[in-house]
Amino acid sequence: MKQGPLPSVDSSDDMTGHTDLPSCGPLPTPIGVTGPAPSEPLGVIAVGPAGAERRTVLASLLGLDPLMLTVPAGSWLVVRHAKVPTRAAFVPGYRQPYSYGADRDAAGPALARPPRRVELSVSEPLLRHFTLIDTPDTGALGVAGARVLLDAVGRAGALLFVIAADQAFTAAELNLLAEVAPAAVEVTFAVTPGSAGWGPAADGAATTEDAGASVPPAGGRPGEVTPVEVTVAAHRAALLAAVPALAGARWFPVEDANSAADLRRALVGWSADEGLHRTSADPPVLPGQHDRVAVVADPGDWSERLDRQTRSCSQRIRQHLALELANIHLRAVQEIVFGVGCAGLPDLLDREMAALSLLATAQCDHAVRGIVADATARVLGAPPAEGVRRRIATAIQYGLADHRNGRDLDRVLLITSTAGVANLTGTDAIDALASYPTASRDEVLPPVAVALSGGCWQQWRTPGNDDHNAARAWSQRALREVELGLSREVSRRFEVIRLSLGAVLSDAVDHGILLA
Repeated sequence: MKQGPLPSVDSSDDMTGHTDLPSCGPLPTPIGVTGPAPSEPLGVIAVGPAGAERRTVLASLLGLDPLMLTVPAGSWLVVRHAKVPTRAAFVPGYRQPYSYGADRDAAGPALARPPRRVELSVSEPLLRHFTLIDTPDTGALGVAGARVLLDAVGRAGALLFVIAADQAFTAAELNLLAEVAPAAVEVTFAVTPGSAGWGPAADGAATTEDAGASVPPAGGRPGEVTPVEVTVAAHRAALLAAVPALAGARWFPVEDANSAADLRRALVGWSADEGLHRTSADPPVLPGQHDRVAVVADPGDWSERLDRQTRSCSQRIRQHLALELANIHLRAVQEIVFGVGCAGLPDLLDREMAALSLLATAQCDHAVRGIVADATARVLGAPPAEGVRRRIATAIQYGLADHRNGRDLDRVLLITSTAGVANLTGTDAIDALASYPTASRDEVLPPVAVALSGGCWQQWRTPGNDDHNAARAWSQRALREVELGLSREVSRRFEVIRLSLGAVLSDAVDHGILLA
């Protein structure tokens, strides 16, 4: 199988001639589970295999008809609290969401492509405690979908894994849970009846010792457990054999609204504790937020170092993204040749672009934080306090609008059916690309956003359009255009950071005091 050249690394414009370029530090790659920011709203991410009746479990928790929780395949469902029920689909390529009725009989709009997420707002008391998020089935996530899920779980704070009695954990699911286990995330399991109900024990009656101490007796004669308890204990034993770090996770059999009451109480209890923890971690006044900060008498060559560091970080990030795009190209070829075929190409590439956007955003945020901290520490003579850092970040954001290249940084790169990349600007356009949106960002730069247009779905899902060679050539051209677009975008972002941060610190040096 002959392949064309993979996306290349283009870094010719960053050859500065310096051999002592300041380091950006280890860049985050790939995306994993991170701790939630104090400002993030509480959320419970529901995940599990197809056929586990996950939607029924969520409907039982919310007291809703399961049909109200139906979304297009591959889309996320975000359920929030509101007095007036609404439902909206957020589709990449559009600034405004598509609204359609929130009742069970309402028909959804005819969309050119699946939305990244559907937001359902209902007046349900449980949602006052946390947002409930349903995700695609684990079997449909793939490498990129798992990365997006891990990022969302880390920000939400809780994972609800739903599995049926007659199902077993797959290797991909165990790997996913192993990634979550070390993080500060609440992991809860719900077991639902299988196609044949709750299966009896294979070797007759089991004792409570066989079932495990974590599974409370649910009735029956003394010293004997029910098939429900045996089933839950078997799933728990299979999980702990692969992921022992989840020994403290709680398990709940869920069959209807009555049996979901214990799970509901457990999630509410978690939200109460987690809410207090996040509130205490976010003081109303940060150290250095209002103080006058003096500048050192001789800050040295901080400006030249800032120039070199911004170029170095820009080059490293572009190299990382080029290598990641090369890996995406290989996975796309595998999907075309050995997977679903051409019809599966848009789904795979859109998941990959969602994960790539998170990776590029995280790397830019990480590098900018390091640049700001290093340059500020040289000018102030000490590492800046959090309040000082936020003051400088706000001043930088104000300065971005003063530079021509700093405008329209909130830009979406949209892959078209002709394998090109179109630009769409605006914060609403970026918000439409989020599977699980962020409430607010305290970073200097807006997030990086890449997605597929609806025309890509129409092209490769057209009956009869199953030319593998054409699909491989199209994906190669499209990913090359994404690489070029991201390279220009990353370079532009670090250039405006250099100019804006340099202006803020130069003003501080001239006045002998930080005025940000």
